[in-house]
Amino acid sequence: MKNEFFLAFNELIEERGLSREVILTALEHAMVTAYQRTVGASKSQRVEAKVDPDTGSISIFAEKEVVDDVMNESTEVVLEEARRFDPEAEYGDLVMVESTPDDFGRVAAQTARQVIQQRMREAERMEQLSYFENQVGEIVSGVVQASNPSGLTIGLEKQAEGILSRRDQIPGERFRNLDRVRALIAEVRDNPKGPQIVLSRTNSGFLRRLLENEVPEIYHGIVEVRSIAREPGQRAKVAVQATQPGIDPVGACVGMRGVRIQAIVRELHNEKIDVIEWNDDPREFIAKAISPAKVVGVYLDENRSERNRTATVVVKEDQLSLAIGRDGQNARLAARLTGWRIDIKSLTEATSDVLYRLQQNELFKALRETEAEKIEQVEEILAKQAENRPLVSEDYAQLIRFVDRVEKAIYDLLNPKYTPEQQKRMADIRESIPVELYDQNILDSDLPEHLQFMLQEAGFDNTGDLLVKVLFDVEDMRKIKGIGPRAISNLTDLANQVMGVEPQPAEAEAEPEVEEIMAATEEAIVAEVPVEVEAEAEVEAVEEAAVETVEEPAEAEVEEAEQEPQDEDEEEEVDFEQLFELNLGGFKFEETPDDEDEDDSKKKKKGRRNVQVEIDPDSGEAIVRRHRKSDDWDEWDEWG
Repeated sequence: MKNEFFLAFNELIEERGLSREVILTALEHAMVTAYQRTVGASKSQRVEAKVDPDTGSISIFAEKEVVDDVMNESTEVVLEEARRFDPEAEYGDLVMVESTPDDFGRVAAQTARQVIQQRMREAERMEQLSYFENQVGEIVSGVVQASNPSGLTIGLEKQAEGILSRRDQIPGERFRNLDRVRALIAEVRDNPKGPQIVLSRTNSGFLRRLLENEVPEIYHGIVEVRSIAREPGQRAKVAVQATQPGIDPVGACVGMRGVRIQAIVRELHNEKIDVIEWNDDPREFIAKAISPAKVVGVYLDENRSERNRTATVVVKEDQLSLAIGRDGQNARLAARLTGWRIDIKSLTEATSDVLYRLQQNELFKALRETEAEKIEQVEEILAKQAENRPLVSEDYAQLIRFVDRVEKAIYDLLNPKYTPEQQKRMADIRESIPVELYDQNILDSDLPEHLQFMLQEAGFDNTGDLLVKVLFDVEDMRKIKGIGPRAISNLTDLANQVMGVEPQPAEAEAEPEVEEIMAATEEAIVAEVPVEVEAEAEVEAVEEAAVETVEEPAEAEVEEAEQEPQDEDEEEEVDFEQLFELNLGGFKFEETPDDEDEDDSKKKKKGRRNVQVEIDPDSGEAIVRRHRKSDDWDEWDEWG
């Protein structure tokens, strides 16, 4: 009995995939039901069954009343029998007494079997429901078991079945029986026949989970998927952002030679995927979302509600169809990705709208007067295009600058971030700047080249708008990345030059400071090299003494002086072969006056050091440089 019970018990555990406690509970409930049907006990009577897993024995306990004379054995028990299970039992008490029948019979056994199966199915259903509810939003893999016009039946783990309807399948893909399918668990519904598991391959979460599986940086949180917009089977846009500096989120998702993104494309039935980088600035983000089209400008209308906020995207004529996409697909996906309503216009259409707004709205009267000259030029360009005459690149550039300048001015008027006094001051500054500077590209200004590129990246396209910002609040320019004190000084000089302000005579005031620095530098040099300076003084003294003592020599002395070098030359003439016969061990070099002069000259050179003093334009500190090798200024080293 014990071995048979264990074999059947373990077989149920392996076959059903249920826990030991669940099967024991189902078995006990089945035995209680079988007892009630066998003895005809009332359902209100308390009955318990206990199964010993070690021996396989089953005991049933029923609640009975303690009486003197038993009339119904199924509900009554004598006092002696009751005290075997409860020593404190008294007449009239209800006591749990063992009532295990000697033989349940065939009907009871069949009833127990049915109840066990029912309880096992109920336990399986609850186990499946709990398991797959925790798997909602995850990808599962299954095998196609059946196909019908409404969809597919997918066999999953734990003997569960999932439903993949036609609308949840990617258009154009077909599956056959026994094909393996990967899908996302979109929903789990409780059903008396078992949990109803709804699968989907068109959900945006399916693409998100595929990216997590293929891109380790997303799985580990180094790259974050911020937004997904998808039209299944056709195109998808994914916005990603790096959570750590130095990480390229787009490159991480694409992979080397596109191996990572291509694996996802194949899984999605060749669905095209655009991966773009998330940006906190809505203008930059919308411009990237319109890719692969090149955007001229993005202008926001934030006066509407959160759901109706609109962004106007301006593109060139040849980029209009690419920005809209086939049947408006690219624009729709960009709108879903960014959360903005997007209105795409061509450059000429946007220019016409700007002119209409300037002429019809009295709020823009001052702006219309400021742009009067440019408006005439723009109208001429539009008339030229209406006559189908070709436009040159300069015409398009002028239209772009005009639209950008006016749209930004209109935005500032409708969304003021300055007080009326500040706005009046800014308007006065704008009027004081020459009009031609608003057409001058920032790259054509007199600023250093690296500063021009930094300002261009910060959104300054022309010199006029830059000068307005500098003259209004130059310190606010420090918020731009890469702008420091030197850049602020360059911007201030440019503004002063345009406004005709003469620079302060900083150089004349700095002359006394330079002289003091030069004097202190000379003292430092003397203090550092006293030996060389003394040597120089000795050399000068010797030279002066020689000048004083040397007078016109006598003729005899001159003759001796002329003859001595000839004798020395004669003594020095030695045959080449005799040089090898000289006794080098006894040969001694003696210092001559020429050698002494040469040493003195070397000391003099060593004592005299070339010194150069420069003033750092940023800090105003003096930089003293010295050089003792040559006159090549590239070899000068910084000394102090």
